[in-house]
Amino acid sequence: MNKQILLVDMQSFYASIEKADNPHLREKPVIVSGDPKKRSGVVLAACPLAKQYGVKNAERLWEAQQKCPEAVIIRPRMQRYLEVSCQITEILETFTDLVEPYSVDEQFLDVTVTQKLFGNSFTISQSIKSEILNKTGVVARVGIGPNKVLAKMACDHFAKKSPNGIFHLAHTNLKKELWPLPIGKMFGVGHRMEKHLLNMGIRQIGHLATFPLEKLKKRWGINGHLLWLTANGIDHSPVTLHTHDEQKAVGHHMTLPRDYKRLNDIKVVLLELSEEVARRARTKHYRGSTVSVAVRGASFEFPAGFNRQMKLSSPTNDGLTIFKAACKLFQAHWNKFPIRSIGVTLSQLQSDFSLQLSLFDLETALKQERLNQTLDHLFNKYGPTSIVRASSLTNAGQAFERAAKIGGHYK
Repeated sequence: MNKQILLVDMQSFYASIEKADNPHLREKPVIVSGDPKKRSGVVLAACPLAKQYGVKNAERLWEAQQKCPEAVIIRPRMQRYLEVSCQITEILETFTDLVEPYSVDEQFLDVTVTQKLFGNSFTISQSIKSEILNKTGVVARVGIGPNKVLAKMACDHFAKKSPNGIFHLAHTNLKKELWPLPIGKMFGVGHRMEKHLLNMGIRQIGHLATFPLEKLKKRWGINGHLLWLTANGIDHSPVTLHTHDEQKAVGHHMTLPRDYKRLNDIKVVLLELSEEVARRARTKHYRGSTVSVAVRGASFEFPAGFNRQMKLSSPTNDGLTIFKAACKLFQAHWNKFPIRSIGVTLSQLQSDFSLQLSLFDLETALKQERLNQTLDHLFNKYGPTSIVRASSLTNAGQAFERAAKIGGHYK
């Protein structure tokens, strides 16, 4: 039986929810954006009316307002968006038990078998769109394909422009529909890879599909092979319920409310980030062997920053241990210029159900383990700010600000 995979994507998700919740906004251009006073003034979502003025996602708010002065600016409500996303998942699960979230507003479905119950993939797509619109007020687009990569590109490049919001991309129409597109449109090709491919004379997806595979593998190895497979519409990855079961890393990054210039102030944020990463790792029962620090400089005109990592002597999920490594990395690579964003990541994860301890620090390690368990208990019972370090009470601290947010935006 031929596979039938759907990629269901929500149109202007955040803005659509705001319009559905506030009917008086229905005929107005709406932009969902962070607070420009706190450096989060970036367009997260613009409704179709706002996009008609040229407003684009990810551009700075002041630029969007110049294009569309009458736009209604709304601060994001991440908790609400997550609730609607979960509601949409429940709707999709009435059509198949194989639903794989790809992002907050995109989900894959395998309807190969359930076509016997609900009709062919096109009929199912129409039913899904109708159900989502009726129950949430959000317009969905659906890409259909024999695998995930073709379903994704069907949605991104064709369904979003189709009058009915549905498009089927298969191997039978691959050459006609997909191959003429610019190479930068292909899934998996970023700006840097696009430049490399253009320099090789590969300007369309079809050029890559017919390019000698061995030459691509010689230059980029497995990644070169993967690019060739994608251009030819080949993807063997299944729709699975376990995509997010195993993580490769646990990290936390934040844009600072102002330029941080003093090392002591930066250390306060590093400590908060390190303890947050450690807590998340413990929640998921991971320890990590590598600590990374990513920093972006304050200047837009002269971009600066670094991303460095170091291997620990033994796996950890302890905040202070991560903090010491993060401080060492930061001080070794910081150019003393102001910074505007910083992040800490713990990688090379392994299960925390077993750990090799040294006899010489066994008592100290067990004491720290019990302390971390107590802190986690307080966090879970009373909230993230029930107990904080004194440094978080200084002007540099961001713990209380972060506690009011989800994914970097207010709940």
